[in-house]
Amino acid sequence: MQLGAFSISLTVKDLQKSKAFYEGLGFSDLGGSGSDEWAILKNGDTVIGLFQGMFEKNMLTFNPGWDQSAQTLDEFQDIRELQKELKAKGYAFQSEADETTSGPASFVLVDPDGNPVLVDQHV
Repeated sequence: MQLGAFSISLTVKDLQKSKAFYEGLGFSDLGGSGSDEWAILKNGDTVIGLFQGMFEKNMLTFNPGWDQSAQTLDEFQDIRELQKELKAKGYAFQSEADETTSGPASFVLVDPDGNPVLVDQHV
């Protein structure tokens, strides 16, 4: 099972202050201008998302179809295939991808400690 590129999605109170903090640690823009209350930053292979007012909790994020630079992969396991495989293993979903569609979709699982795990396919 290949979940795709990994990042941590952080809930932040003040996007610009948080962005400046992480830029001071050597992170640079990968996506999002910050005008939509979110920004994606990268330092080496490490990717973090900063989200103001979009999520209740920090969450692990996986992006099927992308590498760590948000470049589309030639081959990847579609999110609907991942979802079916996880359902067969007995995982419960907080939200699900519509299995009758193709292209972008997402689902959310919650780990045993209450941490949300977002699997978000953009391609």
